[in-house]
Amino acid sequence: MDATLLVMAAGAGSRFGGLKQIEPIGKNGEVLLDYSVYDAVNAGFSKIVFVIKKEIEKDFRDIIGKRIEKKADVEYAFQSLDDLPNGFSPVKDRVKPWGTVQAVLCAKNCIDTPFAVINSDDYYGKNVYGYLIDHFKNSDEMCMAAYELGNTLSDNGTVTRGVCEVENGYLKSVTEHYNLDKNTDLPLDSKVSMNIWGFRPDIFKKLENGFENFLKNLKNPLKDEYILPVFVDEIIRNENAKIKVLTTKDTWIGMTYREDLPFVKSEMAKKDYNF
Repeated sequence: MDATLLVMAAGAGSRFGGLKQIEPIGKNGEVLLDYSVYDAVNAGFSKIVFVIKKEIEKDFRDIIGKRIEKKADVEYAFQSLDDLPNGFSPVKDRVKPWGTVQAVLCAKNCIDTPFAVINSDDYYGKNVYGYLIDHFKNSDEMCMAAYELGNTLSDNGTVTRGVCEVENGYLKSVTEHYNLDKNTDLPLDSKVSMNIWGFRPDIFKKLENGFENFLKNLKNPLKDEYILPVFVDEIIRNENAKIKVLTTKDTWIGMTYREDLPFVKSEMAKKDYNF
């Protein structure tokens, strides 16, 4: 079956101190995203859609896109501040895009298959992409991959995680928890969202409705963002949406801070990849 991987890569990496999406990790200049795409294509994803800022298009294509275009069909979508629904105007002095819901909506014209959403600066492990493909083959339901909290923390600072309540294999709620580190009081086997979701194209209408409602109710127009865990929690509460939880024991590897880089390079060097 055809399936698309949507990669959200428009973040500027302010905490990291640079464009972490294009930071070399592998011995031949591979970036963390190369490993994710390699795993996804091997699992059966046939198309990759990158959501990026227009300003980094040349660097992104040169450093990442040209390699990946040899392995899969690739399209680009662009996230910008002024890409808003009809009736809404850009906010003066705002500098950040509107969050991950807007990022996914930017790609709606590129996608007509079941699709998974991932972050560009997270390594999710090899197994999860196979779980997603199997789910798409066997179910029309939305899904998410859940990781154990202890497998997603950084040694170099705090992180934000969507902590999940799961009931009978389905997501009951997801709540953002901020400033988490390895001394957290939360159980380390708590299930968390790492922004890896499985949707079908009919989700775009729900995303549009949610985004419009968010824009109508801004509290801080300069900083508010509408993120996927909040959207998902809303449709569970308001529409009784069913989101199947695919659990994995894989260890997440990511670059939240520049100090994470040596560990990431070391861990990826241990893995068996033949680009």
